[in-house]
Amino acid sequence: MSQLSNIAAVVFDMDGVLIDSEYVYRDEIGRFFSANGIDLSIDTLNAQVGASHKDYLAFLEKWWERGKGEKVPGPELARKVDAFNRAEGPLDYAAILNPGVPETLSELKEQGYRLALASSSLIGNIRHVLDVCGLTDAFELIVSGGDFHESKPNPEIYLHTVAELGLEPEQCAAVEDSIPGIAAARRAGLTVIAKREERFGFSQDGADYIADDVPAVLDVLAGRVPAQGGR
Repeated sequence: MSQLSNIAAVVFDMDGVLIDSEYVYRDEIGRFFSANGIDLSIDTLNAQVGASHKDYLAFLEKWWERGKGEKVPGPELARKVDAFNRAEGPLDYAAILNPGVPETLSELKEQGYRLALASSSLIGNIRHVLDVCGLTDAFELIVSGGDFHESKPNPEIYLHTVAELGLEPEQCAAVEDSIPGIAAARRAGLTVIAKREERFGFSQDGADYIADDVPAVLDVLAGRVPAQGGR
């Protein structure tokens, strides 16, 4: 783990950190499968939280084959899920922006931190979310997991982000929430701050610090939050 005084940049995840989307996506997927006669348990649905787009497609394929006994390509199922959700009405990303996000990003910049975004989501979705949430200019660097052979928990997305910033891993902190994201940032050598998440039943023990909310990231960087497990 890096010393906090060495941190020059903060790299944010998007889903579950900037926006409270993981909860919404999980329920949307559950409703889609239920409407098609496939009932998935909460534990099963929770397994895809934080997954890369590639892994998400694999989950859809597996669940559909298990429930229907037929193979349907993941991209086709993803289009069906999207169409189902659009029929219910467009998701208002601005309405699920986590409290204090714009203010925290602004304060971090005021304190001299560089800001980047490294998300497993596809770049089109990332840019749309940032646009509707008024965060288009919040980050100097935006990196999508869709540009890599494997996204989180593979550390490549973070190694690439750090290299693009011209920094070393120990000079960067990652703000994550899910197991794949925490693992990716930790494997890349960043200091890992987990935004507390207790709704999906996964452990955040892999993080160096826990921030109760996004504004608490400022407290972590200021040394006001103790590291986990004596790290």
